[in-house]
Amino acid sequence: MKPINVYNQNGEKKSNIKLDDNVFGVEKNDKLISKAVITELANHRTAHAKTKTCAQVRGGGAKPWRQKGTGRARAGSIRSPLWRGGGVTFGPTGKENYSLKIPSKMRKQALIAALSNKMKTKNIIVLDKIEFKNIKTKQVDEMLNKLPVKEGTFLFIYDKIDPKVELSMRNLPYLKTIQQNSLTVYDLLKYEWIITTLDVIKSIERKLKK
Repeated sequence: MKPINVYNQNGEKKSNIKLDDNVFGVEKNDKLISKAVITELANHRTAHAKTKTCAQVRGGGAKPWRQKGTGRARAGSIRSPLWRGGGVTFGPTGKENYSLKIPSKMRKQALIAALSNKMKTKNIIVLDKIEFKNIKTKQVDEMLNKLPVKEGTFLFIYDKIDPKVELSMRNLPYLKTIQQNSLTVYDLLKYEWIITTLDVIKSIERKLKK
C-alpha cells in the first residue's frame, strides 16, 4: 500500500505512514458488510408496538345475543378478534427480541472491508494529534477548512475522551465522535470522511491484525 500523509491541525503535512494491506487493503465484500450492518441495526432495535388480545380489551363481558333461535352465528363476546374493536390475534406484545448474532471473526472482517474501502477512496484523514485550548465549535470548522477534505459528513475516531475536543465537536450536525472500541461498520458507511489521529489508526491496525 502507498504511504498516506499525516497532517497537523493546520492542514500541513508532517510525515507519512504505511499501513498494513491486510487491514486497509483488502477487497470489498458487500455481502459481509451488509450482514454486519443488518446485525448492528437489529441489535439497536427496541420493541415498541403492542396490541391487546380479546382478554385485555375493555368490555365484552355480556353475550351479544342468545345462543340459539336468532338465525345468527354464535357469538360469545363483542371483543372477539372477528369483531370491529375486538382483540388482535398474534399481534405484537412489546416484548419481542429482534437481536441478531454475527460471529466475531465475520464482524472483524466486515470492519476491515469497510476501512479498506475508505482507504481506497482516500477518505481517511490522519492527524498527528488534536488539541484544543478551549471549548469552541468554531475552531473545529477552521480545522476542517484547512484539511484536504471536501464537504460532507465526518466521523472522528478517538481513543481517550478529551472534554474540550468532545464538547467542541458535539454541536456540529455533520460530525460524530466515537471511541475506537465502539467503532461499527454502520458508522463507517454512514459518514463520508474518517478523521483520526496517528495513535488511533495504529491501534486499530494492531487490534484488527490479531
